[in-house]
Amino acid sequence: MAEPELEPMEEPPSPPPSDSYSSPEFDKDRHVTFLQMMYQLLPWQYQNQEINRLTLAYFVISGLDLLSSIDRVDKDAIVRWVLSFQAHPKSEDEPNDGQFYGFHGSRTSQFPGESRGVMSHNGSHLASTYCALSILKIVGYNLSSIDSEMMLTSMRNLQQPDGSFMPIHIGAETDLRFMYCAAAICFMLEDWRGMDKEKAKEYIINCQSYEGGFGLTPGSESHGGATYCAVASLRLMGFIGDDLLSNSATSSIVNVPLLLSWILQRQATNGGFQGRPNKDSDTCYAFWVGATLRILGGHKFIDEKELHGFLLTCQSEYGGFSKFPGQFPDLYHSYYGITAFSLLGESGMSSLCVELGITDQAATGI
Repeated sequence: MAEPELEPMEEPPSPPPSDSYSSPEFDKDRHVTFLQMMYQLLPWQYQNQEINRLTLAYFVISGLDLLSSIDRVDKDAIVRWVLSFQAHPKSEDEPNDGQFYGFHGSRTSQFPGESRGVMSHNGSHLASTYCALSILKIVGYNLSSIDSEMMLTSMRNLQQPDGSFMPIHIGAETDLRFMYCAAAICFMLEDWRGMDKEKAKEYIINCQSYEGGFGLTPGSESHGGATYCAVASLRLMGFIGDDLLSNSATSSIVNVPLLLSWILQRQATNGGFQGRPNKDSDTCYAFWVGATLRILGGHKFIDEKELHGFLLTCQSEYGGFSKFPGQFPDLYHSYYGITAFSLLGESGMSSLCVELGITDQAATGI
């Protein structure tokens, strides 16, 4: 069985803490240098994440785009590299063979091909496919060149009777992370044949807990990342509109007042955001929670000055961001730290499309 892919709310292990470092301002140039180093060569600590290489590449390339530095990479080489991970059926007659024909996460999930060059094992994954399409949009590749019909037809094989999605055809957990990936894939391809939207909507609604936030699965504890996946998915599918707090919130399919109350309680006294009650503030939740508030139209309720201050305590002297203050940076938290500063309107950065997790320019193609 293939190793599980790195999912939107998982992260590689952090190195041991470093000496405390705090800068009075966002150090864009160091972050560009940090991501360029990651683009050239990943440190040895990431060797156990090799199967997630497309996800790591997404963090690097989207991060550089947010820092208005996408010109530092070879876009044509990136397109060729990403497309090499796409899974193809052995024949045109096999889109309904129960498999999913998306993108592999890395070479280690691709097995040697047959004489015609077709891979003998299909390990394509929803999260890898989301990352692949995002990267391709960032570097300006026209997604109409991809066989989206095959991809989307086979993606329906992953949707379960309750509306949820498993990430890979050989079976795995089903939760809101993969619902979001499926919704984002359909949105980017401008084709919703990959899912039953009504079933998907019902599953998402069933994940809202009594606390107000959303759990990864129905009945589970509210979580900042799961809440983002739920709200962003509903927005991408068109079930909720812009600025939900101002526009007919009382008729929304989710309990908006309870949701807003839970979200606003996630900003801690040190200015950062936590993913759940009684947890420490963590850099990545500045995106997961902050982006959710932006979709809802509630970002004006954030104490931006305090959040800005917390994020700077997690900014590394080497570039990048750590999970907590005083630790070495890692790629996952570096990316979401960068997205958080885009949400805060940092000068010299590209604006973020909060629903897709890429720049507005990449999302619209303009």
